Amino acid sequence: MTQPSPTQPRWIGAILLLLAALAILVPVLIVSRAPDVIPTARRVVRPQRVVPPAELPPVEPIAFQDLAPTDARAFNASIPFSTAPNPAARPFAFFGDEANRARALDCLAAAVLYEAGDDPTGERAVAQVVLNRVRHPAFPNSVCAVVFQGAERRTGCQFTFTCDGAILRAVRPEAWGRARAIARAALTGQVDRRVGHATHYHTDWVVPYWSSSLDKITEVHTHLFFRWTGWWGTPGAFRDRYTGTEPVVPQLARLSEAHRSGAEAAGLLTATLDPALLGDAALPKELAADTNTFLVTLDQRQAAETFPALAARACGERPYCKFMAWTSKAATPAALPVTPVQQRAMSFSYLRDQAFGFEKALWNCQEFKRPEPTQCMKAQLSITMAAPPPTSFSYDATPGSALKGIAAALPTAPAEPDPLTGVRRRSDPAAAVPMSGPAEVTPADPARRTPPPPTVSTVPKE
Repeated sequence: MTQPSPTQPRWIGAILLLLAALAILVPVLIVSRAPDVIPTARRVVRPQRVVPPAELPPVEPIAFQDLAPTDARAFNASIPFSTAPNPAARPFAFFGDEANRARALDCLAAAVLYEAGDDPTGERAVAQVVLNRVRHPAFPNSVCAVVFQGAERRTGCQFTFTCDGAILRAVRPEAWGRARAIARAALTGQVDRRVGHATHYHTDWVVPYWSSSLDKITEVHTHLFFRWTGWWGTPGAFRDRYTGTEPVVPQLARLSEAHRSGAEAAGLLTATLDPALLGDAALPKELAADTNTFLVTLDQRQAAETFPALAARACGERPYCKFMAWTSKAATPAALPVTPVQQRAMSFSYLRDQAFGFEKALWNCQEFKRPEPTQCMKAQLSITMAAPPPTSFSYDATPGSALKGIAAALPTAPAEPDPLTGVRRRSDPAAAVPMSGPAEVTPADPARRTPPPPTVSTVPKE
């Protein structure tokens, strides 16, 4: 019988040790060299379907995949730009009478201003997308109908400023004038060649569900522009004829004389008291002791949705303004400070501080039901409104952020998101370079306060 060699167990042990080392080393190498994984919680991955010419592509409401801003940027960066040609759109030729021209002009001006934030570069890109839609069969064939498509819904509008209350915000006259000039140029043939035949866009810190089914064609600042894949994104698809007839939009009555006169003639502004129609003499008056503060008794004929517009008109061009309102004359204080009892009875509050880009309106939701809890005051707070806001706060520079700490001066909920959306207006957070350039800020009254510059937090809120 052959005896085993005394060296045989050593070879077997060496082989076993080698196999054990490989079993540990190979997974480590795989994990260390694997690409970063973007979270996909609740993400719906849409199929890459090219819609044939015989079928109109769907125009879907805006909805976003559940990603943090940093992950959304990584996801967007991973999608390559289309290598297909990006021809410029044809110049737009407006036709129609002067009344329709004026309404089209102001609808387009509102879109570019609220979407691009008073930045000419971004505004020209937005104007081109709107006019591209006007000529595409999948969209309405008038400027105002494109801009306000879906505005009757609280969510699902195509341009969110038309359905989230942002249109009630105050607009600086010089900004409105620039927006109208850019809109006029676009309506008379000026073309933004960069965006080609884009019909969609979004900021790079969000991922709409529709983005995976479209061709990414260009980037303007932090905005990405898309067109439909296949034939529906080619110049031949943009064949719809502009009607030359523009609907009256009562929401624009505050900004546009053309829409205000049209709404009045159609009887669309008679149901409630419209702040846009009030003469200067009928507006609430500021306190003599503090010209930046208003203590107001609301008119019972006025709808709750119009309170921000009333506050904005009363505040005018003040860079800093506090507007507090009650529905009861007996509960309305005559002077500061406001007592805790009066605070609990307050019906509406509005605070603006342009030095820090802050603007917030809140309702007493026990009196006025609101669609979102973030629009409601915190009833349990009992503080006075005599002192200015604190100077210690931080600014969260991520989508859906607002000033924190400054809201403590109001008996309200902290400032909540005013997010940009798929085709979005521009009120961008400070940390991300917006489509608009730096906003023009009117200096705050130095006699009131001189707060330190805000600190920037890069931690996503969501």
